[in-house]
Amino acid sequence: MLVQIYRFSQKVREENLESSFLRLLQCKRLREKYATLKALELKNTKEFTDNIKKLMSCPWKANITQKEQYRVELYSTCNATENMILTKQNTVLGHKIIYDAEKRTRVVDNSLLQMLPESTPWWTGSQLGRCAVIGNGGILKHSSCGSKINKADFVIRLNLAPINWSTDVGVKTNLMTANPTQIQRSYPNLKKQPKPLADRMSNYGNAPLIMPAFAFLFCTRISFQVHQALRPQQKVVFFNPNYLRELHSYWRRRGQRAHRLSSGLMLVSIALELCEEVNLYGFWPFNFDLSQEKLPHHYYDNVGPHRGSHSMPREFLQLLNMHSKGAINLHIGKCQ
Repeated sequence: MLVQIYRFSQKVREENLESSFLRLLQCKRLREKYATLKALELKNTKEFTDNIKKLMSCPWKANITQKEQYRVELYSTCNATENMILTKQNTVLGHKIIYDAEKRTRVVDNSLLQMLPESTPWWTGSQLGRCAVIGNGGILKHSSCGSKINKADFVIRLNLAPINWSTDVGVKTNLMTANPTQIQRSYPNLKKQPKPLADRMSNYGNAPLIMPAFAFLFCTRISFQVHQALRPQQKVVFFNPNYLRELHSYWRRRGQRAHRLSSGLMLVSIALELCEEVNLYGFWPFNFDLSQEKLPHHYYDNVGPHRGSHSMPREFLQLLNMHSKGAINLHIGKCQ
């Protein structure tokens, strides 16, 4: 009887070892596949989502060498540390600002210079620790990722995304972006009625708001109005168009051919340079989830981007590539 029990136990151990080995081998193959894949094949969405589910179930381990390579490349070509936003340190009176999305310039006068911070408000001279960049994809709905997001050292959110769904998206916010078009649509009388925007921003505590004031001419007017509407309670800062141009060139050399980078990829790039570890939530540009169920475009609405502006699937493939190499940790689906 004891011999039979021993043989049975040994067989179970051997089966478990074999199962673990096969799982490790499967994870290795999936990482190798998505680390080098040049284009997403979405004809068979079930095969695609099954592979992503398996990849997400594989233990993720940071590859310091890969992460450092991206950080050094981004620092040497774009330098978010010093040039991400316009500050009094990198902008001088009489300096000519060149817009990054159209052929237009603006000379820095006293009124503009007074709007700029002395230096980058959130930069302390050392890396920001473990960061979470929160995309707005419908995949975040019912994800239960809120507690994980709140545990990050530094949380970056996009385009005034609501935090009403705190169980899924968390509430912690250290940096927020706003799209001028979004402001124009939601707050058409901002100059006369600043309180609705101020009330909305109060949900994010004292997180600075960053805007692309010098992308197009209309962005300048709206960004300046936002700056006026939120002062002095909220810091409003402006993307440096030189930084955005260099960042666009950086990713264009790596296969991103869209007319403009998405806000998401911009902020992931910033996190790669400024953070020790980068975790992404809500980055999923498809209208189906990992179980083939229909998804809204955002976790809070179903309004998609303007056609031709961004290439979201191609950007997502870049994120999959970096995840598979261990440079970033991409969270897709439910958080455990």
